[in-house]
Amino acid sequence: MTLPVAESFGNAWAPAGPAMLFCPADRPERYQKAADRADVVILDLEDAVAPENRVAAREALIAHPLDPDRTVVRINPAGTGDYRRDLAALSDTNYRVVMLAKAETVGSVTETAIQTIALIETPTGVVRVNDIAAGVNCIGLMWGAEDLVAGLGGKSSRFGPDEPRSGTYRDVARHARSAVRLAAAASGKFAVDSVHIDFRDIDGLRDEVTDAVALGYAATACIHPSQVEIIRAGYSPSDEELQWARRVIDGAAEFGGGVFSIDGQMIDGPVFRQAEAVLSRAAASAASSTEASPAPTT
Repeated sequence: MTLPVAESFGNAWAPAGPAMLFCPADRPERYQKAADRADVVILDLEDAVAPENRVAAREALIAHPLDPDRTVVRINPAGTGDYRRDLAALSDTNYRVVMLAKAETVGSVTETAIQTIALIETPTGVVRVNDIAAGVNCIGLMWGAEDLVAGLGGKSSRFGPDEPRSGTYRDVARHARSAVRLAAAASGKFAVDSVHIDFRDIDGLRDEVTDAVALGYAATACIHPSQVEIIRAGYSPSDEELQWARRVIDGAAEFGGGVFSIDGQMIDGPVFRQAEAVLSRAAASAASSTEASPAPTT
């Protein structure tokens, strides 16, 4: 396969569901298990693979293909030798979407010449995120907390157990998260929320998913299969939300698109769009549940 020249992607790729699971590219025995469990697999050629294992990882990427519609390949940062070698390996696969690690310029995104999710995880990337999001082949954004804080010379993206707001993001991480979401929306691209690295912290993940949904994130990345169902459940609207959304849509049709009220709540254009978003999440959740294979038993 020859990588396509960058162009305006009228039918740009989008996540098949909200749970995007990272899988080390040098562990091909895990590929199918990850695909069976998650909505999207992110085959990782960067941080999850030791530099000395990247040749084997690229060979595995080629030899063990997954469904390209449900697979993203995270490649190494622009300007590195591994970046070039990663793109060369992709030319021997049917994968059509990459995640560019440590994206810092719009040029580094367009240079891939393939649909690209820009991973914003450095101070420079955060400062330039609006320009990056506008890139012609940038189809979405994701942000990363730990590399960002390392780039600041810090030691933790979250408040510690003995600090107020224990376990939640520090303000600089929250700023990056907001900046990524705003830039994605302004450019009409989807946004993926960062991983919750403590996979044992179910309540913390659940809270972050709830917040991501409230802010219009399309998906949440994860590092452990046990996180998948928590993410899916968080993105799936409750029966009460669905009932409210349907009443809003029906009311708008009845009142001809004008302002009206439901149970004392004024319904206007922005609220109508929120109701549409709830129904869209419900449809995506239903599609994800239909396509998902049974979870592995081992």
